[in-house]
Amino acid sequence: MHTYQPDALNRRNRSLDLLTHLQRKLISRHSMRFKRLLVSAHKYVQAGFHLDPSLKEVDFNPSYETMFAPELGPVNPFRTQQMAAPRNTLSGFAEPAHINDFMFEQQRRTFHTYGYALDPTVDRSEVPGGDTYIGSVEEAEKNQGLTVFESGKKKIEKRKKLKDSNPANIEGFQGPWAKFVDEKDVAKPSEEEQKELDEIIAKRQKKGKHEDDKPAEEKTVLHVKDMYDYQGRSYLHIPQDLGVNLRSSEPPEKCYLPKKQMHIWTGHTKGVSAIRLFPRSGHLLLSCSMDCKIKLWEVYNDRRCLRTFIGHSKAVRDICFNNEGTQFLSAAYDRYLKLWDTETGKCLVKFTNRKVPYCVKFNPDEDKQSLFVAGMSDKKIVQWDIRSGEVVQEYDRHLGAVNTITFVDENRRFVSTSDDKSLRVWEWDIPVDFKYIAEPSMHSMPAVTLSPNGKWLACQSMDNQILIFGAQNRFRLNKKKIFKGHMVAGYACQVDFSPDMSYVASGDADGKLNIWDWKTTKLYSRIKAHDKVCISAIWHPHETSKVITCGWDGQIKLWD
Repeated sequence: MHTYQPDALNRRNRSLDLLTHLQRKLISRHSMRFKRLLVSAHKYVQAGFHLDPSLKEVDFNPSYETMFAPELGPVNPFRTQQMAAPRNTLSGFAEPAHINDFMFEQQRRTFHTYGYALDPTVDRSEVPGGDTYIGSVEEAEKNQGLTVFESGKKKIEKRKKLKDSNPANIEGFQGPWAKFVDEKDVAKPSEEEQKELDEIIAKRQKKGKHEDDKPAEEKTVLHVKDMYDYQGRSYLHIPQDLGVNLRSSEPPEKCYLPKKQMHIWTGHTKGVSAIRLFPRSGHLLLSCSMDCKIKLWEVYNDRRCLRTFIGHSKAVRDICFNNEGTQFLSAAYDRYLKLWDTETGKCLVKFTNRKVPYCVKFNPDEDKQSLFVAGMSDKKIVQWDIRSGEVVQEYDRHLGAVNTITFVDENRRFVSTSDDKSLRVWEWDIPVDFKYIAEPSMHSMPAVTLSPNGKWLACQSMDNQILIFGAQNRFRLNKKKIFKGHMVAGYACQVDFSPDMSYVASGDADGKLNIWDWKTTKLYSRIKAHDKVCISAIWHPHETSKVITCGWDGQIKLWD
């Protein structure tokens, strides 16, 4: 039997007193009231959604008004102008979407041009009333919703025809051949139209497209008293008392740079266009000029003007001796090629095909001295026979006027250059070129010279440099031999070699004589030779340092 001790009983009563407050009701001094919140229905709220400009994704299709609605809510006063712009890329706002490119571009251009476009938020299949537009709705109704890729329908009135389709009317029946009501038959031009036609014809005649001028009368002037010496020899005889062997076939052993002016030949009243030395010997000099005259000069002794050949009505462009020097050809802008006798000054034959000849060359073969070729302004190379005076061959492959003709490979081939910026190689008497050279970087080459050893072609290029092509087999450009440092753009300045192949000489547009070293391509000498363009420079084949230049100032100069 258990008995309760007094101490334990007291402790139990004390713990019960401590828990009595939990059995009482809690009564607050403050009261709280609850009120039901009334929310209006969706139909009473303004249609649309508020878009946060900083969002990168939208899970619904917003309308035009929602997209362009002003931004709601307080504005951050610390935002910069760049931060305030709605963008998620550096240059604007981009949103990935699958849209037909053509439809998007069509609506964009239409909106930019007319000010309206289809509403992208409206499904056209669900709207029975038709299309809905954003932007200028009035303009859309006016244009009937046409886009920039569509044109409005125009009323096209057909021209009315005269009606008489009765087949019984034999004389007046017209049927499908009837004329239009407003059609007029004009057999003769009116006075105003006739005046216009007369002006057009007069302009064409001034241009010289159909000129039928008669050739100028040929005559010659002898400037020396006696054409023959005491032994009966003419000035064509090669002198032997000069201290230089002019009959030698060997070039000088060593050539030197010319330094000073020795002589000036004067007589031409206008610019000199070309000069040629007498074949093999070089004791005579032939020059042609823009004053329509051709002159023959002495290179040695008194250096007189021996004879003047007059027979062209316009400037003489080119001249060429035959192998013996007894005859020469002249080509002028009057469309005539003429064969002259060097000794008597008579014009032997005239040739023309009504085109301007730009260059002329005899065939250097001894058995073909009766044939010559000329580069014409109508893109053709024409071959004539002196004996018959007729054209025997035409080389028609160039795309521009032919500027030069140069014989190579023992005269079996010739090279031609043209304004079409190409170089073509031909077999003699075969009118199809077997080699065609035309690079995108090439320019027109209006002056070409064959080297004394026959291995190289020096071509004056219009980009102010002299290019060297091989004259045998492949006719490749020698990229190691390019001569620069002179200004010739626009002028056909003739190039020449020294007899020993150690120097290359050329004039330029400033009237200077430029001489380069053949091996190193360095510009060695530059001499002020003429007041105007120095159009040609030729090295004497038997002299070590004699160079002859001519220019558009009308002078011919000898340098040594």
